Parts: sequence; structure tokens; C-alpha cells
Amino acid sequence: MPDTAPGNDNAAVYFVDRHLHEGRAEKTAFREADGEKRSLTYGRLAEETARFAGALYRHGVRREERVAMIVRDQIEFPVVFWGALKAGAIPVPLNTLLSADIYEAILNDSRASILVVSEQLWETVKPAIADNRYLRAVVVIGDAPEGTESYWAFTEGAEPVETVEAHEDELAFWLYSSGSTGVPKGVRHVHSSLRATADTFGAQVLGIREDDTVYSVAKLFFAYGLGNGMSFPMSVGATTVLYGGRPTPDAVFDIMKDERPTLFCGVPTLFAAVVAAQEARGGKPDHCVRLCTSAGEALPRDVGERWENLWGAEIVDGVGSTEMLHIFLSNRPGDVVYGTSGKAVPGYEVRLVDEHDEDVPEGEVGELLVRGPSSAEGYWNRRSKSQATFAGHWTRTGDKYECTPDGRYVYCGRTDDMFKVSGIWVSPFEVEQALIEHPAVLEAAVVARADDKGLDKPAAYIVLKDGADQAIADELKELVKEKIGMWKYPRWIEVVEDLPKTATGKIQRFKLRGAA
Repeated sequence: MPDTAPGNDNAAVYFVDRHLHEGRAEKTAFREADGEKRSLTYGRLAEETARFAGALYRHGVRREERVAMIVRDQIEFPVVFWGALKAGAIPVPLNTLLSADIYEAILNDSRASILVVSEQLWETVKPAIADNRYLRAVVVIGDAPEGTESYWAFTEGAEPVETVEAHEDELAFWLYSSGSTGVPKGVRHVHSSLRATADTFGAQVLGIREDDTVYSVAKLFFAYGLGNGMSFPMSVGATTVLYGGRPTPDAVFDIMKDERPTLFCGVPTLFAAVVAAQEARGGKPDHCVRLCTSAGEALPRDVGERWENLWGAEIVDGVGSTEMLHIFLSNRPGDVVYGTSGKAVPGYEVRLVDEHDEDVPEGEVGELLVRGPSSAEGYWNRRSKSQATFAGHWTRTGDKYECTPDGRYVYCGRTDDMFKVSGIWVSPFEVEQALIEHPAVLEAAVVARADDKGLDKPAAYIVLKDGADQAIADELKELVKEKIGMWKYPRWIEVVEDLPKTATGKIQRFKLRGAA
């Protein structure tokens, strides 16, 4: 069995083992806000991850074999993730909200030999593994159905092992993309990427401290949530609040009141819903949040301003991706301009290019490219897609942006969301921001729709706040004309109950284009 060597670059050494030598063995690393409300210290985490690694060895798992995780935000998640790294295996956290057919496709694509699944998700997962040829063991956290093994039995009596030696450029873990426009792709990351994001955004933008308590609405399976809830707090010995349930506004209020997080990491959809709920409640919320982050989609200016007015805490809105692991373009504490994505995070470079990969002039819209220390090695089994996305040192984001004279980047939309009206590019996000400034509008999505002459014009789908008058289409059209331009107003406005979104909160505009 391999020994830990001096200079071991295995990410588990830095994020887990190091804390024992620095005196944090008794410090709480994770605590649950729901379920049994268990907690896990850094000392126990080191012990349990070493034992899980030993259990993998006992079950014949070899180096670089994949360990799939369909695990809710609970204390077993970090144990399985870091334990797999300690064994030299590849943890593959999966979205916990997928359907059985997508799970089946991903498990076959990854060829995982071990699957760890939360008991609450078993009925969805069960049909996905019926014909799987690769799984040697299915481990259920909770009561184990027939044909599976309980997490307790899997780890019971396993011999704790030393963290296996790994190089910083060695593959560490995979994340599957959210699949907002197609089948999820396996994104492969190396050991050094985890510390790279902690040393850049975590340390230099978020300014995370050992005395912080973090609550991330974005779940740990999501690249944004993995940084918020695991690598960032674990880089400094802070504490993470885990919540396995659905993050409704009421749940968020309870967690803020009972768990007292100092850092709150959300997504635009959730910020909008919580702001609306608090405004309906009246007064100021009970909390001790000092700073918030937002990613997943651009945060509308109106939502950010209303949040800060109520909470007294800034939201540093930023842009990240599964391919870059976390945020690489962001506002800064004390220098937040809502409605923009800020500037490049220290350690990263960005540029805007046209369809010929030439830099666009200032003030023009271009595709955002980024380079930095956390870029993925590529996609699994997607060679042509890897070649198209990872262009040397640069990674294509698929996002359209423009840069203001003071160097701030303003989101315009996904490359395939942009469209021209009267020969001029229209940003769906710009129209959406104007629409949600109306006090009756909770959410909005804008797509192109052909008129009776076959010409593209904006069409808007809106979600209204409770009790709002639905007959406000003409009022909204005039609002957009006044705020951003006569040609940009939506020719059609449809009121809907909700907007199609990915599990991470991104609006799936392609579904609306199909309905137009």
C-alpha cells in the first residue's frame, strides 16, 4: 500500500490532513441544519476519510477508478469525496435532482465501479443501475435495500490508510456539467485546481477566515457549491452548514436565524425569491451575514440593490463555470456595481473575441474567454468538444459580454441566446433586468420569436409576484422602451407560473425558444 511522501500534492493533504498538524482537530468542519443535525470535526473527518479510503481498498478499488456519488448535502459527502482522493480514486459527484435515464447514461459513461447514494434518492436511482455492467458495489447511506450495501457495513472495520501520493497535475475528480443545453459532459479536474480556486477567489475576493461559518444554497455536487461549502472553508479551517433539503425562502430564513452563517452563497433565482419574501414579511431579517456571493447566472441589478438594502450585506456577483471550477470574474467587497460581473479575479485573465477570435473593440459585444490555474483537463469521451472549448491556455465560456470604459464586464447572454433586432444585437439579460424593475415582476426570461414577416423580435415570459395584476403587458412594454431603447421592447409578454431552470438555477431559454 503506497505511503504518503514528502511534498505530496494530493489535495486531501492540504484540505484535510493539514488541520491535524495545525491544531484544529476539535474544530467543527461540518454540521447539518436538517435531518439528525450531526456534526463532524476536522479530526473526525481525517479519521473517517482514511477509513473510507481503506474500505475502497478492501473492495478492490484501484487507482483512478471512479467512485460515483449521488449524495445529498450531508456529512457523508465530504467523507466520500476526500476519502476517494486519499485512496487515489476519482470521486464523481452527481446532481441529486436528475432523472433515472440521465443517471444511467452518466454511470455508463463514467464506468464508475462504486456508487454511493443517499437513501432518500434510491427509488430514483434504482432503475438507472438495473443493467449496469461496471458497478461492483452500490453503497446506500441509510437503510440498504436488497442488492446494496449500507454505508455503515461498507466502512465498518476498514483499516484507515495513509493518503496516497499524487502529483498536482494528476486527475483528482470529475464533475458533470449541468446539461442546460444537452447531455451532461464529464469535466475532469486535477488536484491543484481545488487549491487554486481557494487561493484566488476564496482568499483574495471572498476573504474567507477561520472564524467564518458558511452556508451555500448551491449544493456540493455543483462546482460553485463545491468551492463555497468545501474547498474554501476547509482551506482556512472554517465551518460549513449543510442543508440537504430544498432551499425555499422559509428554509433560508430559518438557517440564517438558527445557524448564524457569516457567509451566504446563493444564486440569482434564490436571492430574488428571498428578497420578495422578506419584503412581504416587512422589517429587517434576523441574521449575521457579513458577505454574500452569487453565481450561476448574472444577478439582476434591482435584486442586488434590494437585497443589500434589507440585509446590509453586499452580494459579490461573479461568473464561473464547471470547466474553470469556480468564479474567475467578479465584483469585490467594497467595490460592487450591481448589474455587472466586475473584473477578473486575481490569477485569471479574460478577453472578449469575435467570431474570428480577434479581440473586439471597447464597448462591443464579444465571447468571453478565460485562462487561469483551475481550468479543466478536458471532457471525458468528448474529444471534439474538448478541442472546441479548451483552446490552448484559453477556455471558451460560451457567454457574451461587453467591457465598460472602467474595465467592468457586463453580461449580455449566452452565445446562442443573443439575437439581432433591426440589425442590432439584443441582450436578453438587459431586457430581463428592465422587466424585473417593475414591482410586480418576480422573474423574467427573454428569447427571440419570429414575427409575421419572419423577423426576430423579443418575446418575454414573466413570473409575477403573489397578488400582482396580470394585465400589465402594455405597462411593461413602455417600461422597457423608456429604460433601454425602443427596438428592444418585448412584442409578446406571457405570464407563466415558473420558468424552466437547471438544478443550479440557470434559466433554460432554449426550452422557451422551442415553445415560442
